[in-house]
Amino acid sequence: MSSRASAEPGRYRTSRTPYLREIMDCLSPSHPCRRVVFMKGAQVGATEAGNNFLGFIIHHAPGPVLAVQPTVEMAKRNSRQRIDTLIDESPALRNLVKPARSRDAGNTMLSKDFPGGVLVMTGANSAVGLRSMPARYLFLDEVDAYPASADEEGDPVALACARMATFAHRAKAFLVSTPTIRGLSRIEREYETSDQRRFFVPCPHCEAMQWLKFERLKWEKGQPASVHYLCEDCEKPIFEPAKATMLAAGEWRSTTEAADPGTVGFHISALYSPPGWQSWETIARMWEAAQGSDDALRVFRNTVLGETWVETGEAPDWQRLYERRETWANGTVPAGGLFLTAGADVQKDRIEIDVWAWGRGLESWLVDHIVIDGGPEKAETWASLESVLAKTWKHANGAALRIARLAIDTGYETSAVYTWSRKIGITQVSAIKGAEGFNRSSPVSGPTFVDATEGGKKIRRGARLWTVAVSTFKSETYRFLRLERPTDEDLAEGVHYPAGTVHLPSWADSEWCKQFVAEQLVTVKTRRGFTKLEWQKMRERNEALDCRVYARAAAWIVGADRWPDSKWLDLEAQIAAAADKDAMATDEPEAGHIRRANSRPRRVFQSSYMG
Repeated sequence: MSSRASAEPGRYRTSRTPYLREIMDCLSPSHPCRRVVFMKGAQVGATEAGNNFLGFIIHHAPGPVLAVQPTVEMAKRNSRQRIDTLIDESPALRNLVKPARSRDAGNTMLSKDFPGGVLVMTGANSAVGLRSMPARYLFLDEVDAYPASADEEGDPVALACARMATFAHRAKAFLVSTPTIRGLSRIEREYETSDQRRFFVPCPHCEAMQWLKFERLKWEKGQPASVHYLCEDCEKPIFEPAKATMLAAGEWRSTTEAADPGTVGFHISALYSPPGWQSWETIARMWEAAQGSDDALRVFRNTVLGETWVETGEAPDWQRLYERRETWANGTVPAGGLFLTAGADVQKDRIEIDVWAWGRGLESWLVDHIVIDGGPEKAETWASLESVLAKTWKHANGAALRIARLAIDTGYETSAVYTWSRKIGITQVSAIKGAEGFNRSSPVSGPTFVDATEGGKKIRRGARLWTVAVSTFKSETYRFLRLERPTDEDLAEGVHYPAGTVHLPSWADSEWCKQFVAEQLVTVKTRRGFTKLEWQKMRERNEALDCRVYARAAAWIVGADRWPDSKWLDLEAQIAAAADKDAMATDEPEAGHIRRANSRPRRVFQSSYMG
């Protein structure tokens, strides 16, 4: 193992991670299983086990191999950092794989020829790469990070596994991943069809065999250094120094009968991470640091415990939202709001727009709700929407804010939306389309270029389109709505609202509140018998939720999720400076078919920040 790819360079020692021995034995061509599934936490050595698998094939059991990373770019990086160093620093492999010195050497970044076989590396986002060759061996790394479909040709895992069909019982697949969301996790689905093995280790006191569970890791609150593990049999504390001996004496045991007899499955958490890697004390500190943040808790559950995260998609009670509405000066942006985004939902006979103010930690305030009467086939409808972009909303300190970015859905009258967004330009408007599934690392992707029209003439690649993982933002919104709020006494003492808090104004009526929580996340079965998570309407109208998702996507596009503290300080300074100049607010424009969603008249103001 090279110093470029490992914290412990030098010759590989299975004794360092003894739980990997049986996993690698199952990968041997002499073992009867055809699929080896490894669902795991971080820092347990899984990738090195996969690389050993590849090295063994090249040296002892040659044949065609397909190694798949989540993306082609990641496959290239893995080839440079891991595979090339594996070959260069292992004499047995170096003599079998020719150096990349000439065009016919058979050694390129994504392809390595060796006697009797070839190693091809690709990304799960490339359908061409996944169906490029028959494969006796598969190494599918981090399968939960694979896209839902490879170039819209189907599930990447299914496409890759189809490459093994001609090798029948001689084929071998190794599927590895940290899990993600229950109901969507590929690795969990594969593990559940296996015999679900757990690594049992002996208690140093009573020698009772048990697999390590996070619930039995104990420490004094605020003192992670006091951490220890309680034996489930004798209840005596086990301290970190005993872990190495426990691992060496451990063994894998099946916990169920496999639904697929050809699949063996292994699960292990970071509690088993060997000495010098991730300690129990570190895990305890990570758990304490994650409290109060669902995102941090999800990362902890996925990467430390190697378990799936259960999305809480149960709709909050609309009446509860209605009761806790707040009162601030009508038509103004509250003091915490630093920039505005809007979401526009195009309907057959109208366009609905919600304007949201955003502050630090993605705390948000509903600033305005506008309905433009008229269908997308009418020019005056788009003129009225353009006038919304020219508005200003008055900040609590007197500054004037306008919309930094408006995200508009392209699901209805797509061509008309493309044409209008091209006309307005990319600095203020983003055309978006929703996509199924969750993607927390990058819930908005793009932009991609799409055709638009101008003056009746088709313009190739004339507009830009962003793809939004709407499930991610819907779950986030519901999670934010459930946050505990400080009491009036707490606020009087200077306690702040938690990051992500959603503030609704007193003018938001019951219909709007019902629309805001109109969907629920449910588990449904697919035709193949698997389960998946799906957002379903509980009532017909859901424009308020959709507009919130679009406005949230707009905030992501302008970069709010990635801004450093200096950016927020700069926004605060801009608003303070604008207030000093006594920026004037504009009156309601003469746009006859713009109406409010409720009967109470309100002034509409706009913002100077452009993102």
